[in-house]
Amino acid sequence: MDFYYLPPSPPCRAVDMCAQAVGVTLNKKIVHLMDGEHMNPEFLKLNPQHCVPTIVDDGFVLWESRPILIYLAEKYDKSGQLYPKVPKTKAIINQRLYFDMGIFFKSFMDYYRPILMFNLPADPEKFKEVQNAFEMLDTFLTSKPYVADTDTYTIADISLVSTMTNFESAGFDYSNYPNVAKWYANCKQVIPGYECYRLQRYEIF
Repeated sequence: MDFYYLPPSPPCRAVDMCAQAVGVTLNKKIVHLMDGEHMNPEFLKLNPQHCVPTIVDDGFVLWESRPILIYLAEKYDKSGQLYPKVPKTKAIINQRLYFDMGIFFKSFMDYYRPILMFNLPADPEKFKEVQNAFEMLDTFLTSKPYVADTDTYTIADISLVSTMTNFESAGFDYSNYPNVAKWYANCKQVIPGYECYRLQRYEIF
């Protein structure tokens, strides 16, 4: 399976970890976005949206990390743990994936990207959005050890822990969110490939 990616990208890291979890070997192809490689004609033929991550599995092309996670889990996870067939559980996993995309990851980019990439002053209102996102995530973890109210990790945890790594590397103090802290420490131990992505701040930006 060809895997077009950029190592520091949380969505790309999520796909890599999921592939390891289901035993799929990736043929990794780095796409240097800053050099414009994603706009090369060859890549545009694969993905007219010119984004990473992108996979090619026996001629089938798919991009955007969360659909890729679902695809990998449904096709290759023989245990059924990562994306269970139970409709309600699957619905909660989907909701958590959307939460990561639309709230958790977005709050990181909105607050930290201007600071770390452009040396702009911190925006207190954007920081409130980060805090709100962590409060929601902490609430998700009230009754069960994993974010989709499950006893074992799923693709929702893989996606969110990838984003969480960026918060940690940027220096965010999450000690005020005990459920998140416990969940994150646990995910570091159980999700395959996590240790490869314990990035330092300078490696992300």
